[in-house]
Amino acid sequence: MTRIDDTFARLRSEGRKAFVAYVMAGDPDYETSLELVRGLSGAGVDVIELGLPFTDPMADGPTIQLAGQRALEAGQTLARTLDIARAVREEDDATPIVLMGYYNPIYSMGVPRFLEAAKAAGVDGLIVVDLPPEEDDELCLPAQAAGLNFIRLATPTTDDRRLPKVLQNTSGFVYYVSITGITGAAAAQAGEVGPEVARIKAQTDLPVVVGFGIRTPEAAEAMAGVADGAVVGSAIVRQVEEGRPVSEILDYVRALAAGAHRA
Repeated sequence: MTRIDDTFARLRSEGRKAFVAYVMAGDPDYETSLELVRGLSGAGVDVIELGLPFTDPMADGPTIQLAGQRALEAGQTLARTLDIARAVREEDDATPIVLMGYYNPIYSMGVPRFLEAAKAAGVDGLIVVDLPPEEDDELCLPAQAAGLNFIRLATPTTDDRRLPKVLQNTSGFVYYVSITGITGAAAAQAGEVGPEVARIKAQTDLPVVVGFGIRTPEAAEAMAGVADGAVVGSAIVRQVEEGRPVSEILDYVRALAAGAHRA
């Protein structure tokens, strides 16, 4: 059992849905990012997703692309992202931390070294969007052997032939991408997402959380209502881009979390 497993089990026993928040590590700088991440659990976040800045984020829209550029320009690295996770874990031993990004930085560090460092920093899971199930030997299986959940994305184009392959070595939860396209694009619609979540849940006992296109507490409530939780990323990152104070961003996160928890 990982912290992710424990968190979803606890929420299920309480009859509550999860709120997952994504922020880009190191955006706009290390200190501000650390302050924001440290405040997430207190704002009602059940699972923290830390973005790994990368120069070629193919699945991300302009908001997260620019966040990654700001972080890289401010000197953020994979090692410094693990430093953020470690600092948060020293204060909070319960809230799961998931690293989300692309394989290149991990490959550059070296998989064994990365997994050892991630585990030591208190990381609980990985979402690596450019590693398909056909490459599970590369990182997925070693990560699970090291005690980290490997969380896979399912999308509107993941049909019934592909879905079992996607679910095969997935653990922790399934991240359902509610729209076709890049992050921060269209708004998601719960009426369209609900049947897709049900289709996934018919083939797995894992929790299914929904992300992409959620910007308001009402949308978070609607999406959590048809799934096991809601994820907000671009809308939070946009607050950072606008230069809002951390306290104000956390107030926004708190409202989103309250929406998901009402579901």
